Amino acid sequence: MTWRIRGTYFESCNCEAICPCRRVDGVRGGRSTHGVCMGVLSWVIQEGAVDDVDLAGLPVAMAISYSDDEPGSPWTWILYLDSRATSEQRAALEAIFTGALGGAAEAHFPWTWKESRFAGVRPATIDVDHTRRREWLKIRDRVSVRIRDRYDGGETVSCVIPGHGTPGEELITDELVVEDEALRFAFRGTCGYGATFDYAGA
Repeated sequence: MTWRIRGTYFESCNCEAICPCRRVDGVRGGRSTHGVCMGVLSWVIQEGAVDDVDLAGLPVAMAISYSDDEPGSPWTWILYLDSRATSEQRAALEAIFTGALGGAAEAHFPWTWKESRFAGVRPATIDVDHTRRREWLKIRDRVSVRIRDRYDGGETVSCVIPGHGTPGEELITDELVVEDEALRFAFRGTCGYGATFDYAGA
């Protein structure tokens, strides 16, 4: 299968800004602030497809957790796919984000190259806005994330998931909440990050 998707990305986790996992002014990141990372990742696909399955306009979200002190720091992760997508679109997105189609997943998705705990796919209505410095995400009864503003600093930051080749922007989160069978947490005032992404595979 040939595939490519590109669009906008934002995330938030329980680390203090700037998230220590990021590359800051070109310096490689390291251990998370508290030793355990809990967060939410989100993508809005502006254009893209897997073969002839068009994916433009679809959001994808993920809730994650891992411990730096657990051998291999395996990720526990839940994949949320928009229930308004067709079954073919959801299947294509699941194949991309679980790493089944290879390609860019091998460079950008840590949960695919580590021994991880996949807690499953949740079809859900994903409401999301990636307006710069005002990003928010809502999955009813499960996930709520809202960005307060940008982080007040002049550092250049990048993140492996959207890619270090395109610097993004460090953000401050007003709300980060996950209520799911596999993961439950709530934070305020922690770090966020916004960028663009461009993934492909063949």
